[in-house]
Amino acid sequence: MLFISINFGGCSSQISDEWEPLFNGKDLNDWDIKFKGHQLGENFGNTFRVNDGLLQVRYDEYENGFDDKYGHIFYKEAFSTYLLGVEYRFIGDQVKNGPGWAYRNNGIMIHGQKPETMDKHQDFPNSIEVQLLGGNGKDERTNANICTPGTQFVMDGKLITNHCTNSNSKTFAGDQWVRVDVLVVRDSLIVHYANGEEVLRYEKPQNDEGTLLTGGTISLQSESHPTDFRKVEIVNLEDYASDSQTLKTKVDKLLKDRNNRS
Repeated sequence: MLFISINFGGCSSQISDEWEPLFNGKDLNDWDIKFKGHQLGENFGNTFRVNDGLLQVRYDEYENGFDDKYGHIFYKEAFSTYLLGVEYRFIGDQVKNGPGWAYRNNGIMIHGQKPETMDKHQDFPNSIEVQLLGGNGKDERTNANICTPGTQFVMDGKLITNHCTNSNSKTFAGDQWVRVDVLVVRDSLIVHYANGEEVLRYEKPQNDEGTLLTGGTISLQSESHPTDFRKVEIVNLEDYASDSQTLKTKVDKLLKDRNNRS
């Protein structure tokens, strides 16, 4: 499933094999919220909330439609090398005045900037976006694509500066729960998985100036379609073995065991 052909020399010999929840199912105490046009910490329209053990993105308190109120909820800690898993579903109708491309659209922002460094009117944090996309029941739409606000990357030896690049995933339509996993290895390798299948891989994540990104924040989006998250969990692989084959074996086992339980 996973092949890593890079050397991890100089790192410690300890690797974690336990999933740790970033979302605790109870509250948002470990998260920071930033909306376009608003100060850090202002949860505009009570958009991000917790109900029935779910982290919900909702728009029922928006009086004037979406109005480009892009928002992000950031976990309090930054990470560098890890396996991240998110289980989500889209429900209901898109809020009034939401952009057409944002229908059943959310995202996991990785290697992101800190929310306190964002401009008040900034749409998205500079980051690598793992797109979470749902189909409309008629058309094909790949999932776990990559988009690059303020960033770029290398794929097949070529620098990719397009804003979005599609994965090879199937379409996930309706209100079904979907799991997306992301393997992040510092500034070397990122791999996307949709329901346990590898759908995209690329290398050398970097900002638009070409500086490699070795880590950063993790955040989830508010882009105008109601979304539920029932799991946001991570395995921190910062303390891993220098043998890439050991890392490969560990990651394969983590993905297999989690997919068998899902």
